[in-house]
Amino acid sequence: QVQLVESGGGLVQAGESLRLSCAASGSIFRINEMGWYRQAPGKQRELVATITTGGSTNYADSVKGRFTISRDNTRKTVYLQMNSLKPEDTAVYYCNVGGTTSYIRDFSTWGQGTQVTVSS
Repeated sequence: QVQLVESGGGLVQAGESLRLSCAASGSIFRINEMGWYRQAPGKQRELVATITTGGSTNYADSVKGRFTISRDNTRKTVYLQMNSLKPEDTAVYYCNVGGTTSYIRDFSTWGQGTQVTVSS
């Protein structure tokens, strides 16, 4: 009932930037927290950044000062601006959106993932 479509991944060199987008659609009554997570090969999925409805943000220590999460509530979209990328940022990035459907049921949905590869 809730779908997420991610875009913006790719291959870049160290020091360059990328911007990820994740758009939610479907039977959505309200969106609460939105976030980005990543999973590198052989590692567990980890939190990158989250943002609340009111705009409060939380970042992993490894990305503080380099990544910026933002959201457009009208477009039901969350963004991740990634600057000064490092090879260790290479991973599949997933967005996660939580909220309430039009049927008044809570949801927490994951995007399909987008590959970010940073070469040295």
